[in-house]
Amino acid sequence: MPHPAPSPLYPPLDPFDQRMLEVPGGHTIYVEQCGNPEGIPVVVLHGGPGGGCSPAMRRYFDPAVWRVILFDQRGCGRSRPTASVENNTTWDLVSDMEAIREVLGIEAWVLFGGSWGATLALIYAEEHPARTRAMALRGTFLMTAAELDWFYRGGAGQFWPELWDKFIGHLPEEERADPIAAYHRRLFSGDLAEETRFARAWAGWENALASIDNDGATGDGASPTARAFARLENHYFSNGGFLAEGQGILDRLDRIRDIPGVIVQGRFDMICPPSGAWKLSQGLPKVRLQMIPRAGHALSEPGITAALVQAMQEMAETLPR
Repeated sequence: MPHPAPSPLYPPLDPFDQRMLEVPGGHTIYVEQCGNPEGIPVVVLHGGPGGGCSPAMRRYFDPAVWRVILFDQRGCGRSRPTASVENNTTWDLVSDMEAIREVLGIEAWVLFGGSWGATLALIYAEEHPARTRAMALRGTFLMTAAELDWFYRGGAGQFWPELWDKFIGHLPEEERADPIAAYHRRLFSGDLAEETRFARAWAGWENALASIDNDGATGDGASPTARAFARLENHYFSNGGFLAEGQGILDRLDRIRDIPGVIVQGRFDMICPPSGAWKLSQGLPKVRLQMIPRAGHALSEPGITAALVQAMQEMAETLPR
């Protein structure tokens, strides 16, 4: 029986610093640091919105070289209050990143994020280009109506019709034309049992399509985790990512044209199709697009994992300490 290929990830490691940071609007966010306290700062931006960070995310960086900062965004993970959408917008998260950077005494850092984490990285970079040294993005999501329509109005469902039928089957027929709005009414109904039931269905649809090797299992996960994930994600998507006219990522690429980086994109990403990564790369001459064959959306895809680890090794060699 063949042995599995060795993982390119670095060994597990523990944080050297963990703290709860109070931020405006009644939120307290979890922040941790690991690796080399004198290393190159990199901030890890998790997906969702509402996904939370995990110990595995620490392992993409050489701990002798990188000072790795992870945090749970408002309303999820170890941040409090859980599943809260009050004072929880893209711009609040950008402000939180600046608060973390200032508290930790970091002049500028590298941004590392996938899916919604890539969205937040790009919006932060466009707002604070002088604080952004480089970017490593994965599974690019540009927060456009076309991308939301693809995933929530039947585009991806053309490939997974049985799972799409299950996802919209929770809704009355007259509400199925706009699943985001229909799920919103139930995720914020005030009935905990109903919110939890629909949260598991919302999270299950996304989980089922994350990996190219997935067999269609929905992997709904623990109810409190699913509820925070679904409520936050739906809240952001219902509001178009809180991006006003002219604030779209592609509208402001001129602000980050000189920032170097890499985009790692799964060729068969069902959640964030490769067209977004391609469009983004065309406007960023110093960012390299690396398309990974036989890979989907998930950070844990073997090809994506290997490409990101290698990208961070190469970036460490080129960035001045």
